[in-house]
Amino acid sequence: MMQYNTMTRHVSKLLLASVLAVLALLAIVVSPLFPAGAAGAQEAPATTQEANFFTGEKRVPRSQAEIELSYAPLVKEVSPSVVNVYSRKVVRQRASPFANDPVFRQFFGQPSEQVQNSLGSGVIVSEDGVIVTNNHVVNGADELLVVLSDRREYEAELILADERTDLAVLRIDTEGEPLPTIAYADTRDTEVGDIVLAIGNPFGVGQTVTTGIISATARTDVGVSDYSFFLQTDAAVNPGNSGGALVNTRGELVGINSAIFSRSGGSNGIGFAIPAEMVKRVVDAAVNEGRIVRPWLGLKAQSVTYDIAKAQGLDRPLGVMVTEVFDDGPADEAGLKRGDLVTEIDGREVFDEKGLKFLAATRSPGERSTLKVLRGGNYEEVAVTLAPPPGATKAELELLEGKNPFSGAEVAELSPRLAEEMGRDPFQSGVLVTRILRRAYAWQVVRPGDLILSVNDASIETLKDLKEALEADTSTWKIEIDRNGRRISGTVRL
Repeated sequence: MMQYNTMTRHVSKLLLASVLAVLALLAIVVSPLFPAGAAGAQEAPATTQEANFFTGEKRVPRSQAEIELSYAPLVKEVSPSVVNVYSRKVVRQRASPFANDPVFRQFFGQPSEQVQNSLGSGVIVSEDGVIVTNNHVVNGADELLVVLSDRREYEAELILADERTDLAVLRIDTEGEPLPTIAYADTRDTEVGDIVLAIGNPFGVGQTVTTGIISATARTDVGVSDYSFFLQTDAAVNPGNSGGALVNTRGELVGINSAIFSRSGGSNGIGFAIPAEMVKRVVDAAVNEGRIVRPWLGLKAQSVTYDIAKAQGLDRPLGVMVTEVFDDGPADEAGLKRGDLVTEIDGREVFDEKGLKFLAATRSPGERSTLKVLRGGNYEEVAVTLAPPPGATKAELELLEGKNPFSGAEVAELSPRLAEEMGRDPFQSGVLVTRILRRAYAWQVVRPGDLILSVNDASIETLKDLKEALEADTSTWKIEIDRNGRRISGTVRL
């Protein structure tokens, strides 16, 4: 009997403990459903009531509004500013040499024409009808048509095409009716992890919105344009999105979608957008000046390796090492020298020459930039007044004739400005072959884009040097040229 009573007491204690545990669990589960402020207690500040992502705290939504959180209001606000851009190009097939013969036309007709249509997206950046898109969307087009989100259609005028940044600026005439626009974001504040929306017209299916995050900033090794400094996003971007908007959660234009990394032609979650700061620079130049003149620093630089960083006392690879300074250029006048290590421009870190070049190009000639320079173990701030590269805005072309190896070649004296416009090294000098007449003898010696370095051991720096060298009364010509960075030399006998 004594054993039974003892066992009963143990069972009762076990049941009581179980009931208390169940009640405690129920209290934990249902407590978030009741208001935080009890009778006589003040409600805690909103900042302390919100779920803390970093500490792993969770709570159920406290209102219907929280349950229905959506990007819909943001999309409604910005999507009217994104348009479809249709381009039309007439390609004429190569005519037969007998095309003008009446008998030939009777049997074969006129040379046929083929119409190529392409589509992309664009963004309205000014209420008077200024639209920015990608250059590759409109390149070579004979006709441009812009379709707004409400299906209104307008013929568009191309006011600036900039191949080097892959941007183009269009204008439509709305007869004074203002259009919705998107404000530019300050992309200096853009960080990896920021939420963004990509808006465009992929595959021509109509306006589409996708969302993702900024995956990387300052991508300079994409190779899409000369001024590579892209924002990378995992928001789905497909063909037709080119020229569309990449916007942040404040409804501001972060960038213009320009390219994707894909082996299949579809989205693999790696898209690239041109930052808004460069977009604004190109648009301002198109509207105010009708052309874009890019400033330059007048220096060449190489990226800092781990070994260089260690030798300079840096804890990580950062900045670019100046390897050459152009005489009387902006960097030279500011006192920069070979061996200086530039770590920042206008408070932004740089890691390669492309990044430095891009950030300088977002400014206008005459503006000042501040470089943070490591020199002799000490940091200095150097103010540089940016200027366009020297040289004529248009090349002085010369058609070479006579009995010489370059007969029939059109050449130009290479200047830093001409080199910049053609995407070449502005530190190169010499005479550049720009084109060659059909069936000219020069085709046997040079190609367009070749740089003539010397003729009969005479160094060629200017057109005058070349003309004097070609006046020689000889049938044997020793020639040295630069072709895509490779030196080629040989002897030509006429």
